[in-house]
Amino acid sequence: MEKEFGETINAVRQEVNNFVDAGLLTSEFEGNKRFYKANTKHPLYEGLKVIVRKTIGVEQIIENVTSRVGNLNAAYITGNFAQGVDADVIEMALVGEELDTDYIDKLVLKAEGLIGRKIMYLTMTDKKMKYFFKEKSTLLIWKSEK
Repeated sequence: MEKEFGETINAVRQEVNNFVDAGLLTSEFEGNKRFYKANTKHPLYEGLKVIVRKTIGVEQIIENVTSRVGNLNAAYITGNFAQGVDADVIEMALVGEELDTDYIDKLVLKAEGLIGRKIMYLTMTDKKMKYFFKEKSTLLIWKSEK
């Protein structure tokens, strides 16, 4: 974040601590490293998530893509990103029936080129999602309005 915003490490640390103090972020230590993630229980969480998604254009991309992949019910970020930890690989779970994996593969290749990261995805039913991810961190990024 220091390089991204062109600020000193102390300035970034202070702002992150302000978010923790405000309850927008939570933090925990693993060994000698401190990890931060969004506080999903904060009353402003849902509103901020919508603002961030709209600001970066994800909303329009997701709507365009989801209309073409088949009977998609939901899309989740899983793995490290769902825990608030940056990683080289973005893991996703796509939940639905009769999903067009050939089309999804093409989209994934295009997205990987745009973001410079590897994307790994699983397709599954709602029942399998609840079973396999019942005790793992997931971040819902899209849900069907049906």
